[in-house]
Amino acid sequence: MLWFDDFISLIFPRICAGCGNSLWKHEEVLCKFCEYHLPKTNFHLEKENPVTRLFWGRAQIEGGTAFLFFNKGNRVQQMVHLLKYKGRKDIGIYLGAQYGQTLRNLTPFNTVDFIIPVPLHKKKYMQRGYNQSEQFAIGLARSMIVPVDRFLLSRTKATETQTRKSRFKRYENVHEIFAVRNPEKFEGRHLLLVDDVITTGATLEACIQALSEIPRVKISIACIATAML
Repeated sequence: MLWFDDFISLIFPRICAGCGNSLWKHEEVLCKFCEYHLPKTNFHLEKENPVTRLFWGRAQIEGGTAFLFFNKGNRVQQMVHLLKYKGRKDIGIYLGAQYGQTLRNLTPFNTVDFIIPVPLHKKKYMQRGYNQSEQFAIGLARSMIVPVDRFLLSRTKATETQTRKSRFKRYENVHEIFAVRNPEKFEGRHLLLVDDVITTGATLEACIQALSEIPRVKISIACIATAML
């Protein structure tokens, strides 16, 4: 059936999510050049990295990290745009699987019990058809061999986009909009809270506040990318 695969590739060419060039048969989502040149943060190697420092005095977390640097015009921005708005769920799963290979052997991420994606409001979920953070969670779960739970956290009201809002305005926008379901299942567990891009941390902070109501819970954070200013 190789001839059939070649025929399909002519009609629906497989395109690199980073640069837009055609992919070779052995390549998945990204070409080797883009994969090699991903702007990795390596935050997972530092306990006191920019993600963990962002939450000092704001929320208690076991660990925090982001896989990539997000800058205007770079290939990571292109990938996140395709993931969020163009139905490219495979990008989130691919990046999650890549980063999960690294995190699964590192403290504190190697003690995670559940992976929790930051939820979308049901209206936005219906419009988009999926949650981009959940796709990243699925990829992480495949490599870390840890289950995803997308029902623990729910977003109780729709909010305006966080783009171009100040840190305080972002906090106001998401303050007390998340609720926890069936918290007894997660007592004493270590939860890995995941999102697509972290900037001010306001959304994640609001999620942590809701999750912290669970007795003896531990929370860590992992994001696809960071655009912290």
